[in-house]
Amino acid sequence: MASVLATGFVLIAGIAALPTNGLHNPQVSRNLNGRSDPVPGESPLFATYLGKETPLEPKYLKPIPAIEPAGGNVSSVNDDNLFQNLLSAEWAIYSFYQQGAEAFSTADFTKLGLPNTTYDRIQQIRDNEAGHIRIFQDSISNQSLKPGPCQYDYGFDNNAETYLATQVLLELSSMAFLTGLIDQAKLSATKSALVAIAETESRHNSWALIDVWNVNPFAGPSDTVYPYANQILDLTNSLIVPGSCPKENPPYPSPNQHLPSLEFVRNFTTGHPGAHIQFTFPDETNQPIFNSDKEYHAVFFHGVNNITVPFDTAQHTSRIPEQFDKKVGLILAVIASEPGAPTEDTVIAGPLILLQQPESLTLLVS
Repeated sequence: MASVLATGFVLIAGIAALPTNGLHNPQVSRNLNGRSDPVPGESPLFATYLGKETPLEPKYLKPIPAIEPAGGNVSSVNDDNLFQNLLSAEWAIYSFYQQGAEAFSTADFTKLGLPNTTYDRIQQIRDNEAGHIRIFQDSISNQSLKPGPCQYDYGFDNNAETYLATQVLLELSSMAFLTGLIDQAKLSATKSALVAIAETESRHNSWALIDVWNVNPFAGPSDTVYPYANQILDLTNSLIVPGSCPKENPPYPSPNQHLPSLEFVRNFTTGHPGAHIQFTFPDETNQPIFNSDKEYHAVFFHGVNNITVPFDTAQHTSRIPEQFDKKVGLILAVIASEPGAPTEDTVIAGPLILLQQPESLTLLVS
């Protein structure tokens, strides 16, 4: 299966009202082409629509060019870049559910012993993700291009069980990068929108944990926080079919450190707290460089905390902190040049997502 995303998502917070005027207004595209378009929060297309066809109109399924000259509002430009990154990531998540809606039927899930509403829920989550597409498009000002979708390969090969396992990882990963994006946001309205979207993603994952996996749906007092969202976003590039992105799309994510990817040896570990772990760097063209006179660290993030553990640069081994809660949420690991990975430049490889909930999937989809 294609290597999937990474990291942990959002804290519960109050949702401030979005502005009714100015940039980043979710209503700005309401009357494109002289008529009223479906609006997320006001149309069943983004909530309860059932069907294999996408709820998105064709004009929203491609890049949307800027129609105004670039302005001088630095905060707005920064949030345009944030929403361009987020929209590019959201295309990968929405497309996963759209592919599921097209590939499966109710019978594909009921024959696995799952509730007869499972396929409906997949379609309804697809609807929500389509709504996220529209919200993010409308949150990018008319001074900036709105990226379009690429083609994506999730490696589920029309297998419903593999699809459902990948779904949990995608939802937890999307929650992880949203927290870091909140740190990047300059406008209060942007922060509020990101929190609101994160809460919806959390509901999606809770449904899967209850109805599909029959496990505890709670991730402890907090989902996992990771401060460097673009490092997680870069992991979604592994899902993109090479050469399939629209030529108009900006680089994604921007900026991008192009860090060495991080994996682990499956038969060496359980992937759970307290277990030894041996890391690998699967991209032979992008390997970390370890200086012999310097100490390096494995930094593990879980909840709102991180714990630094020694990293053996010869064997590429470390140990997952035993202090972390078991069977909940996810653990995110990086190799760093400083304890705690205090800045993004101190991360030299990763991140790696270790799915902990359900624990039966840790070695399958992490």
